[in-house]
Amino acid sequence: MKILMVSSYLPYPLKSGGEIRLYNLLKHISLKHEITLVCEIRDYQTESDVEEIRKICKKVITIPRRKQWSTQNIIKTGLSMDPFLIVGHTSEEMKLAIRDELVRETYNLIHVETFYVYQNLPKVSIPVVLVEHNIEYLAYKRYADLASPLLKPVFYADVWKLKRKEEAAWQKVDKLVAVSNSERRLMKRADVSVVPNGVDLDNFTFRNSQDIPNDKRILFIGDFKWFQNIDAAEMILKQIWPKINLKLTEAKDRTSIKLWILGRNMPDKIKNLATGKNIIIDDNNKDDTSKIFKEAYVLLAPIRAGGGTSYKILEAMASGVGVVTTNLGLEGLDAKNNVHALASEHEDELANLVLGLVQDHSLYRKLTLNARKLIEEKYDWKIIAQKLDEIYMSCF
Repeated sequence: MKILMVSSYLPYPLKSGGEIRLYNLLKHISLKHEITLVCEIRDYQTESDVEEIRKICKKVITIPRRKQWSTQNIIKTGLSMDPFLIVGHTSEEMKLAIRDELVRETYNLIHVETFYVYQNLPKVSIPVVLVEHNIEYLAYKRYADLASPLLKPVFYADVWKLKRKEEAAWQKVDKLVAVSNSERRLMKRADVSVVPNGVDLDNFTFRNSQDIPNDKRILFIGDFKWFQNIDAAEMILKQIWPKINLKLTEAKDRTSIKLWILGRNMPDKIKNLATGKNIIIDDNNKDDTSKIFKEAYVLLAPIRAGGGTSYKILEAMASGVGVVTTNLGLEGLDAKNNVHALASEHEDELANLVLGLVQDHSLYRKLTLNARKLIEEKYDWKIIAQKLDEIYMSCF
């Protein structure tokens, strides 16, 4: 089958969840189908990055990504019914590239990654499959909920426009795909399919008991260009980590643990908060997260904003790292609290859960073994790519 795929990003290098997802799906579905990818490319991406994708795609057509936060985009958003996200991803160059490709070649279907590039498609007579990485308007609403009172009205107005456009796009396509059952239930269609996020199990291997480090590092990892990661790191440094230290002091417990905050684009306000004892701040651009998880004991991910499913949680589970998170962190996964991970909404309880995992080795082993089994059964990219292939075939 010949498939034209339209994406808002080039999926290489593998720096974000979206890039990890699309790269791994392309790697597997290209074994059965001929893929032409039309995508935006960022300033930091190089020709060698494009070549990596050409290894798995028949053709790659790149469109330079325009700056999102520009005066022009802000004015356009204010004067139109289009939300800021769609304004920034509407591209005459992409529209032309797609039209030209459809004239030159005969395709069996179009796969669109994220609804906010859908407006660049012309009217077509072939099936269109739309894959949503999360429900964007809900993710943006969570950001708006945490914003300052002065900005909330502006953000909420854009969320309203985003909701209208996103729900309209869902109704226009032939097949709609969500990444989780929780998001499928919120989409206003009865026939939504689910293709979850996954893990490369060849890269993220489960560690044996003797490989678990004696140095008990409590890891938070994320790209700090995203608001939800700044919010989570602040919550750890201001509220959770001080409570952990206080509880250890009160109990006269000499358990040696360290907090490890790691990620790109780390703002100074996060670094300045890391003044307590046993805190490691690491803003080096480490791309191989599988090696990072080999050094971690617990992943602490108090996620309060965002959408979709968290790759760091999936990867930690695959690696045999204990996971402490919020209900939102487990949202979209088939993982259960107290079975595969530990979850709470309260800072004091999150501190208790971290200490419980550090001190109770039987609980730690039970959770990590259960989590790895879950990943192997449901979140292997090979299994997930097969689900996407079945959706393609159902179009005919």
